[in-house]
This record gives sequence, C-alpha cells and structure tokens, in this order.
Amino acid sequence: MTNATSKILHLTRHSQAEHNVAEDYTILDASLTELGRSQSQELYELTKDTIQKTAQLIVSSPLRRPMETMLIAFNDLKERLDAQGQGVILLDTLQEIEGKPCDTPLFPVDVLKSSNGGIFSALDFSTLSEGYASKTGIFDPVNGSERARQVRRWLRDRPEMEIVVVAHGDILRYLVDGQQSTRRWDNAELKAFTFVSEDDDNASLVAATNSIKPQDATDQPTSSQMEG
Repeated sequence: MTNATSKILHLTRHSQAEHNVAEDYTILDASLTELGRSQSQELYELTKDTIQKTAQLIVSSPLRRPMETMLIAFNDLKERLDAQGQGVILLDTLQEIEGKPCDTPLFPVDVLKSSNGGIFSALDFSTLSEGYASKTGIFDPVNGSERARQVRRWLRDRPEMEIVVVAHGDILRYLVDGQQSTRRWDNAELKAFTFVSEDDDNASLVAATNSIKPQDATDQPTSSQMEG
C-alpha cells in the first residue's frame, strides 16, 4: 500500500489554446496556439532535469490541448516511461467541466486519435469509456464535484508516488477545492499537491510545493469564468 500523504501530484493546466485567445467557446475541442506550444516548450525546459527524471506516471485529459501540452512539455518523461512499458493514461474523467464544444472531446475516438496531423496516434485511447464525449452521467457539469472526487480517489489508489497530471483550469480547481473556485491557475502552470490523509472519503488534497510556470504563462479564463 502506498503512503498517500507522501505522494506528489504535479497538477498542470494545459497551455494557451485557440478558445482562450478568441474567447470563442464554440471551437470544438480547441487546440493549442503557437504561444501555447512555446509555453509547453518552456515548461519542458523548467522540468527536464527534475520532475521528468523522477515522476513515475503521466495522466492526461483526452482533449487535444492537454494532450499536446503533455507531448511537448513532458516529452523526456513520456519517452522514459514508454521504454519501461508505462504509457500515458488518458483519463476521461479529467476532461473539462463545462458542456461547451471547446470542453468536449472530439468524437468518435478514431477522429480524436487522427487529429492534429496524427500526433496523438501512438497514445492508448482504449481507456476511454463509450460515453466519454457525451457530457451526460458522470460527465454532466452538475456532477463536477463527484467526478473530481472519483479522480482524486483513483490517483490516491495508484501505486506510483509521483504523478504528472495534465488537464484544465476548472477540473483542476474542482480537484483541489472540491468545487469551482477563484483559485488562479495560469496556462502551462504546474502546482504540486499531496493527500491530506490515507483514507478520507473525499481524498482531499493539500499544497506540497511552490508552482512552476513559464515566464510567458497566460492568465486566461475558462469557459465557466466567461459566464460569470
């Protein structure tokens, strides 16, 4: 059994994406911008000699912007883990909270896998549930708190002691605060957390270390923040 209170989760928001710039949340499963790719590369430089040498697992939302962020920012880590037989886990419950097109994964899986010029084709999409893009059931925005709780419990139950998680601003706030909050989380910003206890039902988190982010990290709103 792992010691959950010693486990480190590197919770990372995706880099700048098209919908962030245009404030157009009708863009289906928005991709990174050129600045977003630059931010991802800078995050790579900031982590290549530390986290990427020690982390034991990468978990990503199955939307295009976190996956592309992950491929660039954690390239060395991915290659090392791939060589050990531990591929990236695409966790559909890590997708963004809202039901807008920008927050909904491409569907069907073959379309998602072949998008962006095929850069995701080597990833394992077999972990996605049949209704991963439905925004119903556990994916309904009204179930955001419960979905985040399930993700926390899943992460706590994993055997790895250091995990990189790449996702979205709102779901990350739900993971950390249990609900939507005003916690600032810039594009391409990584914040480290651990678990409060070994067995509480909520699998609550507490900050572990300072954050890491590129100098050109952008504080741009999620779709839910634009509604407020």
